[in-house]
Amino acid sequence: MAHLARTAVSSASSSARPVFPLAGSGQVLPRRAFLTASLSFAAAALVSNRALGQVGRAPGFSANPFSLGVASGDPAPDGVVLWTRLAPRPLEPGGGMTPEPVEVAWQVAEDEGMGRVVAQGTATAQFAWAHSVHVEVEGLRPDRWYWYQFKVGSVVSPKGRTRTLPAAHVRPERLRFAFASCQKYETGYYTAFEHLAREDLDLVLHLGDYIYEKADGKGAVRTHGTPEIFTLDDYRARYAVYKSDPALQAAHAIAPWIVTWDDHEVSNNYAGSIPENPEATTTADFLRRRAAGYQAYYEHMPLRRSALPHGPDLLLYRRLGYGTLASFHVLDTRQYRTDQPQDDGVKPVGPVLLDPKGTIMGDRQRDWLFRGLEQSPAVWNSLAQQVMVARVDREPGPGVAVSMDKWSGYEYERRRLLAHLRDRKVNNPVVLTGDIHTHWANEIPADPDRADDPSVATEFVGTSISSSGDGEAKPRYLDSLMAENPGVKFHNSHRGYVRCEVTPTSWRADFRTVPYVSRRGAPLETPASFVVESGRPRLNRV
Repeated sequence: MAHLARTAVSSASSSARPVFPLAGSGQVLPRRAFLTASLSFAAAALVSNRALGQVGRAPGFSANPFSLGVASGDPAPDGVVLWTRLAPRPLEPGGGMTPEPVEVAWQVAEDEGMGRVVAQGTATAQFAWAHSVHVEVEGLRPDRWYWYQFKVGSVVSPKGRTRTLPAAHVRPERLRFAFASCQKYETGYYTAFEHLAREDLDLVLHLGDYIYEKADGKGAVRTHGTPEIFTLDDYRARYAVYKSDPALQAAHAIAPWIVTWDDHEVSNNYAGSIPENPEATTTADFLRRRAAGYQAYYEHMPLRRSALPHGPDLLLYRRLGYGTLASFHVLDTRQYRTDQPQDDGVKPVGPVLLDPKGTIMGDRQRDWLFRGLEQSPAVWNSLAQQVMVARVDREPGPGVAVSMDKWSGYEYERRRLLAHLRDRKVNNPVVLTGDIHTHWANEIPADPDRADDPSVATEFVGTSISSSGDGEAKPRYLDSLMAENPGVKFHNSHRGYVRCEVTPTSWRADFRTVPYVSRRGAPLETPASFVVESGRPRLNRV
């Protein structure tokens, strides 16, 4: 079988600059102008290497050009995306690279020693895309482990391990994966990633807040040493700080990742084109910032060419099937949502939450999701997404107050989703969620005001890797929370991730935690595990 690869190249010229202005330029563009300019930019990204001028094949480097590690992602039955970025001085503008494009060789092998090479080729790392490389390898065998490596000049990258998905018609006996989110660099060490890298996993899902955009806060455990970020160079440097962490690099190197974002990849609690504080900036300025954040996200993630950003837009929602065992419906609940009602925050439930115009997904993504759920042949259908779907009452007593930034702030669409799961008899819906810096296990009835109704879906919420520091147990708060919300079966405030094992008959979730992140060396603990039986959307603690 022929082994092929497609490479998302990066610019039309080795010294090209993005044709849309970035934050701080003083220019204001309407959204139509953004899209027109960015489509031209994306088209220019597909020109041949000949148009780029001379490609450097053996450049000299002042330091290791693979300082940010390697990664793989978005696997398919016949291939996977391989990623790296050349950055010998990653915190400098341009990563310490000159503007010239550079040829990068890559190999995929069946063995860790790289002796049985089954695919190889070259890719061009280009200045306009931060000398990042996205290789879409094709022609591999389904359901197999592979190892990969890059080389530029005489320098060889670390090895990574990856895996193809099972063939679409096959029902595997088991899938093991973990999901994580929220890894604020300055608030703690990535000890949880050290433990995750030692797990026996087929996949890793990251559900958002890969970086944080603010300046260092008070009492930082470690520092990135820069103010709040706004420009493309700012976002690139922040990613470089995060991806320089050895534990994060190790977690990326053990298995392919499926990634989506939440808000901090751009700015806290933004909604579509609306920033958290719209009175402090214009829509055009915020779209420039979003364009910078989206481009830097693409440059640093193992994403396919289909996710190539078009100015302030990037198509991120997509579907990946693990044979007929599980389907991951990966959502984007930031880019298309309407503004949070009632000025965000935790507010009493009111009629505005049932406004049919309020949306967290947007019409096109919602229709795509509903069609995919109806047509899915999978035993398990997982929504891999950002913010909690279960409605959680935050007010003790008879009143009900909920978060406006979660699905509970978009109650009309939330109920529409749950009714679809129920009425269309979608196979075993399991929601995977990040965002909230705490672990939760939830049963979700279709009507939140009828808590005794049967659950139509289960939800596992992952805590943070490091955001919010060590975490603190609050027994009184927990007692009140559980009393107000009978669908909440577990809550924990420590850092960590969730490990899942999926078979045709059951889905097991192990909540994996570390007791502290303010210093290194925390042990791994498992405070709770739950099993969901196929055909019964209930949580069974084991």
